[in-house]
Amino acid sequence: MRFIDEATIQIAAGHGGPGCVSFRREAFAPRGGPDGGDGGAGGDIFFRASAQLSTLQDFRFRRTYQAPNGMGGSSTNKAGKDGDDITIRVPVGTVVKNAETGEVLIDFTEDGQIWIACKGGRGGKGNAHFTTATFQAPKFAQPGEDGANLSIKLELKLLADVGIIGFPNAGKSTLISRLSAAKPKIADYPFTTLTPNLGVVVGPDRETFVVADIPGLIKGAHRGLGLGHKFLKHMERTRIFVHLLDGVQLLEAVTSDKSAVETSSSGDDIQESAFDKFIENYHVIRKELELFNPALLHKPELVVINKGDLFESDPDLMEALRKKLRQEIAVHRGNHPYPNEPMVISAASGKGIDGLLGFLFQELASLKTPDTLKLQNAPEFRELSK
Repeated sequence: MRFIDEATIQIAAGHGGPGCVSFRREAFAPRGGPDGGDGGAGGDIFFRASAQLSTLQDFRFRRTYQAPNGMGGSSTNKAGKDGDDITIRVPVGTVVKNAETGEVLIDFTEDGQIWIACKGGRGGKGNAHFTTATFQAPKFAQPGEDGANLSIKLELKLLADVGIIGFPNAGKSTLISRLSAAKPKIADYPFTTLTPNLGVVVGPDRETFVVADIPGLIKGAHRGLGLGHKFLKHMERTRIFVHLLDGVQLLEAVTSDKSAVETSSSGDDIQESAFDKFIENYHVIRKELELFNPALLHKPELVVINKGDLFESDPDLMEALRKKLRQEIAVHRGNHPYPNEPMVISAASGKGIDGLLGFLFQELASLKTPDTLKLQNAPEFRELSK
């Protein structure tokens, strides 16, 4: 199934049925008077959020929804049948906008949430309604009213507790497959992941959270480069980011610097240059988040260095990098990093995964209080953890 996260559709409620013009004609009531019944109401159009859906695939081929019209009234004061309602199911996390004005009409955030999008037209009144003492034989009835119609745009923003972000090939797909039962495509070339992947993580006490693997971001993603512009919106609902950095990039930076400088250069200079190149990747992703939506910078973020098993023979190098990266995190976030940040893991071997899971469960539990949830997207929400 293709991942479709945007669709524009036309919806129209049913037209109300016309009232009936009729007069009672019976042998024992030659002047029975008007008995025209009312028309039925047109069908309404509802939207219902469903956790069983994860894409807007259903709207790929069907773009028009028309509710049935109400039936006309009939004699002997019989009302017409109302038009049947239409219920359109959408995934939880769908935002419904007016396609013409861009106004947000509703944001579906809960399973089973229902919204009336278009109200059907009222049925017309039959001529029996218009009799008076001086006007006892009306020969007219009301036509039914038009139903509402609307052109709407659907945008799906995935609801996830944890969003894994980072450059292509940082190991995001491997990590989500290690954390959950999700089976994303994994390969050794950039942009392997073309759509967001969702997985459910189950803890030792059966507690759960949803993790999303956001396709690789690159510099210029907010302008549409790479895949970032298409999927950045899915990060707006994420409660905490896992910012994954690729340890291979540090290894490549150290190797390239050693081959590029003269033998007289000190090892400290080579190391500092390699650190700067590596940390620049962290700044690039943060900048793309800011350019797309500045509020994303104020969400809780945990920096994780993946493929740390490559540096088991040189732990001092990794510890020096962690120290420098902690300083950069403090400067750019404006607050202290987590005590164990940046974490070093290996998604491929599983090293450090238990510690990462323990931290995420603990941090998500602290974000469940109502006051914290209200503040987590606000600019003043700076305090992550002490």
